[in-house]
Amino acid sequence: MIDALRNSVAHVFVDHLDSPSLTDTDEHHLSRVLRLRDGESVTASDGRGGWRTCVWADGSLRVAGDVVTVAASAQRIGVAFVPVKGDRNEWSVQKLTEIGVDDIVLLAPTRRSVVRWSDAEKQLRKLRVVAREAAMQARRVWLPAVSGLVSLADALAMPGAAVADPSGGPFFATDDASRAAAHFIIVGPEGGFDADEVSADVPCVSLGDTVLRAETATLVAATLLAARRGALLGTALHHTATPAKGPS
Repeated sequence: MIDALRNSVAHVFVDHLDSPSLTDTDEHHLSRVLRLRDGESVTASDGRGGWRTCVWADGSLRVAGDVVTVAASAQRIGVAFVPVKGDRNEWSVQKLTEIGVDDIVLLAPTRRSVVRWSDAEKQLRKLRVVAREAAMQARRVWLPAVSGLVSLADALAMPGAAVADPSGGPFFATDDASRAAAHFIIVGPEGGFDADEVSADVPCVSLGDTVLRAETATLVAATLLAARRGALLGTALHHTATPAKGPS
């Protein structure tokens, strides 16, 4: 079943799997950009774990397979970061989505933040579009949650939170239960957080021996989280999928 996702010519998100209908933007992308031909395979997902195989026919989707339901991961992983300059926020959200992060959190400005959005909702809407497009490319059937702007205090209080810091302990260390249980990594701005911004009760984890740019740190944090989740669950690539009969 997973091979059908990987091998489809395109993957899209729709509101209803019983009668998958494309948005104008997605229809244009498939017909004008990808130039699909009638009969080519397209997978459609509702973004909540359900998906099915369709075929491209006369500019729309025709159902060609039963609905398959993929269970949500037993362990959600998340990354929070302070917005940075330019298009690097979009790049970060794109890559976090491709890697498989479930919760992408944009932090409210901290003391060393350089970027302070005047219209946060507009920026978040743009980033959610980026996440959706990246999830299509990555053949995800669960859309990530992109939220913000969340205060640092609230992010630190989230279950499994840990702060990325060069002075922190090794990410894969097993001698510290708090670090081993971390599944939500918080990345600070260039220069990091001030000492009094982070509670001593929150564990710190190292992402390596070098000094990373903020957007690079988000990518490394996501990769480490995904790798550890894959090891804990047996594999990062296999899911429990059950076919569910749906209208054809």
